[in-house]
Amino acid sequence: MKKIISVITAFLTTIGFCFTCHAAPEDISAYSAVVINADTGEILFEKNAHEQRAIASTTKIMTTLLTIEAGQPDRLFTVDSMAIRVEGTSMGLQEGDIVSRRALCYGMLLPSGNDAANAAAVSVSGSMNAFADIMNRKAAEIGMENTHFVNPSGLDAEGHYSTAYDMALLTRYAMKNDEFSRICASSSASLEYGNPPYRRTLYNSNKLLSQYDGCIGVKTGFTDDARRCLVSAAERDGKTVIAVTLNAPDDWSDHAQLLDYGFSQLTSYEISPESFTIPVFGSETHDIRISPERNASVGLGEKEQQYVSIEYHIPRFAYAGIYKGEQLGTAKIYYKNTEVASIPMLAESACIRKTPEKDVFGQIMEIFGIS
Repeated sequence: MKKIISVITAFLTTIGFCFTCHAAPEDISAYSAVVINADTGEILFEKNAHEQRAIASTTKIMTTLLTIEAGQPDRLFTVDSMAIRVEGTSMGLQEGDIVSRRALCYGMLLPSGNDAANAAAVSVSGSMNAFADIMNRKAAEIGMENTHFVNPSGLDAEGHYSTAYDMALLTRYAMKNDEFSRICASSSASLEYGNPPYRRTLYNSNKLLSQYDGCIGVKTGFTDDARRCLVSAAERDGKTVIAVTLNAPDDWSDHAQLLDYGFSQLTSYEISPESFTIPVFGSETHDIRISPERNASVGLGEKEQQYVSIEYHIPRFAYAGIYKGEQLGTAKIYYKNTEVASIPMLAESACIRKTPEKDVFGQIMEIFGIS
């Protein structure tokens, strides 16, 4: 496999401008807040972003992610009767209920069910303590250096904390999971569970989904210790930003300001990977053209453009028997050392195998109709 690395400043084409400049927010009610560029992870605004605080039900971002990653989303099972005996918000699970992990994920992210979080934890790892260990291992993997989880729901507990910045990192990671992003963007969901299962509708407690243009999630939270917590993500014109507030009396207003400011700091760029010609063996066509399936759109701050590069993973040569549109490589787009997009490199045309020439014996066989 051949690797070609090139800095792609020349391939950046502006496709979105910021016409309204926003001053950095000054009246944010939150004790801790952060806004990051979802594409690159760079901080666009922060206020006590690395201060450890209680995080309430925003914890369920991690719990849902791990439940999705555990697989078997539609396998039905009976909920653990002890796990669902928990205070606070609920998706309405009762002893003996039959449910799927997928339904529990909706139950966590929409009505913020503590019963759903506990039931999911037991389903995935056998106990809530074992699940907390998995949560902490995942946090370390993501780079959440100031985070420690004790339970799957986010109920107040000693040693259960994170920071606005760490929760932004978690959300950036989680939003790359298609199932997670689909669930947290849902205003409502029709699900079947119970004993016997029956259909009911769950509604999302995140008002930003209807109040803020472009909002695509993510999670609300409240406990007596944490107070109002909110994680949001929004997408506009090829730019995606993530905002987190912890202990924010006026969180809806905070997030409108934070997201607006985040968008004002970014410009959308279209990144156009190159095309290549590689030799082909075993065909009358001696080479084939490989081109990107599409361009990529990335939101970048003014100083971020210089750190973007493309790494091409394409073969040195190919063998005949290629169909048009077949993937023969990948163009990976990086911001610094972090991959932000991956574009398939496709064959522009078919390349059939050469028909072997028949020797004299073969020609005689053909004359007499012998194959």
